[in-house]
Amino acid sequence: MSQLAATSTPHLAPTPTEDTSEQGGRRLERQLFLALLGGTLLLVGGIAKILGMSDAVSDLPSAAGAIMLLLPLIRGAFREIMRGAPSGDALAALAVVAAIAVNQLLTAGFLALFLWLSKLVLSRTAWGAQRAIRELVELTPDIARRLGDDGGEAEVRLADLRIGDVVRVRPGENLPVDGRVVTGTSSINQASLTGEAVPIEAAPGVDVYAGTTNLTGQIDVQVTAVAGETTIGKVENLIREAESARSDRQELIERLAGFYVPVVIMVAALVWFFSMQNDAIRDDAAIRAITVLVVTCPGALLIAYPTAMVAAFASAARLGIMIKQTRTLESAAAVDTVVMDKTGTLTTGRFAVSRLAPAEGVEGAVLLQAAADAEQSSNHPLARSILETAEKARIAPAAISDYEEIHGRGVIARREDGVIRAGRGAWLREIAPAIAEQMNPVEERIAGMSSVHVMLGDRYLGAVGLEDKLRRNAGDVIQHLRKLGVRRICIFTGDRLDVARRVGMSVGVDAVEAECLPEEKHSELKHLIAKGHRTLVVGDGINDGPILASADVGVAMGLSGSDIATNSAGVALMHDDLRHVPFLLEIARKTRGIIAQNIAASLVLAVIGLALAATGNINIWVTPFYQAVAYLFVILNSLRLVRFGEDFAEDEQARRALDAERARLKGRTREASVRLARG
Repeated sequence: MSQLAATSTPHLAPTPTEDTSEQGGRRLERQLFLALLGGTLLLVGGIAKILGMSDAVSDLPSAAGAIMLLLPLIRGAFREIMRGAPSGDALAALAVVAAIAVNQLLTAGFLALFLWLSKLVLSRTAWGAQRAIRELVELTPDIARRLGDDGGEAEVRLADLRIGDVVRVRPGENLPVDGRVVTGTSSINQASLTGEAVPIEAAPGVDVYAGTTNLTGQIDVQVTAVAGETTIGKVENLIREAESARSDRQELIERLAGFYVPVVIMVAALVWFFSMQNDAIRDDAAIRAITVLVVTCPGALLIAYPTAMVAAFASAARLGIMIKQTRTLESAAAVDTVVMDKTGTLTTGRFAVSRLAPAEGVEGAVLLQAAADAEQSSNHPLARSILETAEKARIAPAAISDYEEIHGRGVIARREDGVIRAGRGAWLREIAPAIAEQMNPVEERIAGMSSVHVMLGDRYLGAVGLEDKLRRNAGDVIQHLRKLGVRRICIFTGDRLDVARRVGMSVGVDAVEAECLPEEKHSELKHLIAKGHRTLVVGDGINDGPILASADVGVAMGLSGSDIATNSAGVALMHDDLRHVPFLLEIARKTRGIIAQNIAASLVLAVIGLALAATGNINIWVTPFYQAVAYLFVILNSLRLVRFGEDFAEDEQARRALDAERARLKGRTREASVRLARG
């Protein structure tokens, strides 16, 4: 954190070699003590001068205070010079040294004091961001209760846990790992991850996450992820990446500041030279030059970008929107084309088997058995739905010896009586063109549904028709995007054309690309980019990884989804509310405007200050306060972003609370109906 206190551009996240948050806090306390000590010495020197004491008596504490306060600026200036980019600290140190050289000790000391205090304020802000990360990490306990084979508990460190272990979490404790509940029921507060005020009800089979709080009951959780692989671990990594990232715009500002410094020094030298030529102001020539150096320090310019970005990240994170890099937020401000996956994005992704459509001469039970056997090792939503239906029908998947999943096409599994292929109808047609005549009547029966076609050996068994529901706010989101100026909205999906077209017509998109393999989605996206479109892609599956990575802005729906999608995307949503997509565009555009205002205000104040200093119309004692005005404007203007979206958050919490209440009332109504039926 010493670097944070000594430079004009605060680093917004710690690197592994920097101080911890506790050390950073202590370092800031020591620096504040030194600032107060230096200020006290200056005050003693000033009082001595007012009382008419000799110069030796008044100058000694003033010189000690000035030098004490100058040292941090000297260290910051040295770092800037070593990086080859002299900036705010270099100018400030030069101004203070010049004041000392002309025996303006009190002036030099107070200049250094006010400039250093402004750095400490910024350092405190940056340390606060680091402390927030530490508090996020501390949500996860260091110790877990692992259950042994005999059911006994043993406390172990998180590093000793392995995937598949079972841990016990008691009421009031935070969960140490991501996992799946195997025993017990409880309410889980997930506000630390999703921002949702209403707890979820956890029962066997429900996924739960590290860092969330177990409220009511004891649960046993089977470990699915530990340490940095947990959802909250991913969040921590995303925050660190986002806060330490540097965009082209920030680098441009710093390069401009590098040119700015020699120009200011040259202007200060010219002011000194022309003042020396005028007998009336010759005695004030050095003071005027020093004043020019102080009022034109580019500190406010250098923090114009990072302060706005930190505030924007805070606002987005409050709503569960994790942004990896600053350049991603910049790109979101210019988006004019949105591409969405269908399954799990515009629709809920929770499929239910609506129809079994066996081929002629095939029993429905035979079709469902073969489909369940083939899909039992797949994580695809359609596969899970088929297995749930088979379980309800009391059909147990048979053992398979080989399994292969072909992304975007289907799966191949070997059973003792032959090879089962289950997947897209077009894929099976490629493999066995002769089955086309059998498939046509089957497809007519499942028109408008998602489908999984099944073959056993060379025999076509039929198809399983599944449907999922459109997200209730999907149409509103599309309209909101259009109001924000998005010119083109598309659906790219691997599902059938009739299914995709039905969803597209329901929400009102401009184009639908259906039955796309991952490489075909990628090709379509590249075509849009080549035509000059600024693209944002929303997806959640493994097959969305390539286009999420290639888009100007990739948005992954939920950190608990596909790791490939989350790692490929520049933005990760902690939950699946589509309304966060237009909010992302809104905050990106708001941030762009705030940064422009910060830069403009910084430059205008610097030019005005330069004019006042060059003409002798600003006293050198006022210059630190003048600098503070620029810093204060930039910081307060950026902090407006922190409040951005509060109405959205309140509406969302109210809506979720209403949904929970409706679900509770519905449950009570169902219980009453059951009691009535029994009575």
